[in-house]
Amino acid sequence: MSANTQETVLCEVEGRLATITLNRPERRNGFNNRMLRELYETLREVEGDDSVSVVLLTGAGRAFCPGADFGAYASGERQERNRPEYFHASRLLHEMPKVTIAAVNGACAGGGLGLACACDLRYASESAVFNTAFLGVALSGDMAVAWLLPRIVGSSMARELYFTSSKFSAAEAKEMGLVLRTFPDDSFRDEVRAIADGISRSAPLAIGEIKRNFVTAETLPMRDYVELEAARQNRLGRSKDSREAFRAFLEKRQPRFEGR
Repeated sequence: MSANTQETVLCEVEGRLATITLNRPERRNGFNNRMLRELYETLREVEGDDSVSVVLLTGAGRAFCPGADFGAYASGERQERNRPEYFHASRLLHEMPKVTIAAVNGACAGGGLGLACACDLRYASESAVFNTAFLGVALSGDMAVAWLLPRIVGSSMARELYFTSSKFSAAEAKEMGLVLRTFPDDSFRDEVRAIADGISRSAPLAIGEIKRNFVTAETLPMRDYVELEAARQNRLGRSKDSREAFRAFLEKRQPRFEGR
């Protein structure tokens, strides 16, 4: 996959890490129809790229994503036709066999919160601010927030966040388990990039199967899941990467993975 330079969503691939940047900084990366389409198309492309094992999602400028750009919609600005499948961007982040990481660098609300919740790992800058936001604009919600958020912070907490529609800080997000860690604004991008780089050097086949394990465990009875888990483990045990990992451990060196 080559670097993608669409207007509202940028994608840069280095090694096995794809960095996707929401790129409407003049509108704090709020969604319009074009941005929603370009994000969906970019995620579909990354999902099918076997050379990528980690996806880092962030926002350009001083915001992550505050949800829809209501100013653009209210102004009568000409919009592309929207399609229902574009709202599956959250599902792609949640289900694709890659480690997905949200680097929340500022305002994160509405559909933007859905994107962050859909990622496997979430980190925030200390100045980041969160809000479900939907009730405040008389909407019920999109981008799967109501499906994702209770699984992260619990059902009662998710309902309170929805029905009060109040802002909360990065520190509060960490306390409730929404984000894993917070970092100072001036070192935030470097800190999260270091985490993403470290994971991207892990065995890519194992990353994909671990992600599939978590996704399938959400719906399968334990008996069925254990059988599937064992089959995947046995298959990976026969891989070239697994043999290389064992040799590297015994030889006290870093493994050299090939994705085979």
